[in-house]
Amino acid sequence: MSTTKVKAAQLWGKNKDDLKKQLVDLKAELASLRTQKVAGGANSKLTKIHDLRKSVARVLTVINATQRAQLRLFYKNKKYLPLDLRVKKTRAMRRRLTKHEASLVSEKQKKRQMHFPQRKFAVKAEA
Repeated sequence: MSTTKVKAAQLWGKNKDDLKKQLVDLKAELASLRTQKVAGGANSKLTKIHDLRKSVARVLTVINATQRAQLRLFYKNKKYLPLDLRVKKTRAMRRRLTKHEASLVSEKQKKRQMHFPQRKFAVKAEA
């Protein structure tokens, strides 16, 4: 059993199978420490339990992050992106017109601008 803290930097280089195996080992060790705690183990077990829980979280974080990165690569040039991979922003920002949609001018508006352009006024400067 490991009993040392897992460093996230070491996890990024590992493949998915190694990470899954490490996760199973950490969870098994955590379960054994919890049973020892219930049976009346030493207080030092509490800190080990804390460290193990954090190590499990680190391993799961690396697994999920790599999985999301792979999905981003898969959907890179596709027409639609899954909802959880889309940019969050705010609800109002997501519903806002795109730059292209905002710049569009209707046929009627084009004619109106062509036939009735903005008038230019010359203002005499007071001296």
